Amino acid sequence: MLAQLPFSPLGWLPILLGVAAAYVVFGIAGFGTALVAGPILINFMPLSRIIPLLVLLDFVAALGNLLPSRRDVVRGELLRLLPFMAIGCTLGVVFLLKLKSDVLLLLMGLFVTGYALYGLAVKVRPATLAGWWAAPMGTVGGLFGALFGSGGFLYALYLSARLEAKEQVRATQSALISCSTVVRLSLFMLAGVYADKGLLLLALCLLPVMFVGLWCGRRLACRLSREAFVRLVTWLVLASGLALIGRYLTT
Repeated sequence: MLAQLPFSPLGWLPILLGVAAAYVVFGIAGFGTALVAGPILINFMPLSRIIPLLVLLDFVAALGNLLPSRRDVVRGELLRLLPFMAIGCTLGVVFLLKLKSDVLLLLMGLFVTGYALYGLAVKVRPATLAGWWAAPMGTVGGLFGALFGSGGFLYALYLSARLEAKEQVRATQSALISCSTVVRLSLFMLAGVYADKGLLLLALCLLPVMFVGLWCGRRLACRLSREAFVRLVTWLVLASGLALIGRYLTT
């Protein structure tokens, strides 16, 4: 099966390690796969293939996170965010399929770097947000989710400022990301992206690695401080973002 894909044996190693690391992070934080895997995968395929690939894997992973915690979902906040998330996802898919690959490379580098700097700078829980913040947070989260594969940090920021219980935040975020993957999956299907059998085959090959990453992430979440681990990953993401910007400037 692997022989049908255009990657050398040496090329497979960073791909498998990058995807595994991404889903370790997903198993702990519930989002962030594209922030970790994207800077690695972009050396082997364009961003317009990476994001649909990760959406397929995220769909399976998000369902696995949602099912055990579905009773803690706060439906009011979920329904408030969903319409704006769908609008943002639609805009993001259009931009992803229309923009030139070098422009997307720069945008992804800036996005990843900005997110990492934000994550390192913000050390306290944000103040309580009013409900109307669902409009900008949902729209921009959906846009970033479709364009760069990760708008989850915006949903986490909004929900942590609206809900008191950590379990409610995680469960509602898992439900939102599950809905986001369904929306993005549907939009990519309508755009004909998944007519590419090579992309589907690659996703199938990466499923075992995804499950291993999720399993490791969930075990680490029980033993390691989530804040300490996410901070370490944020430093790695910052280095990846700067590398992408440097790559754009030197090409």
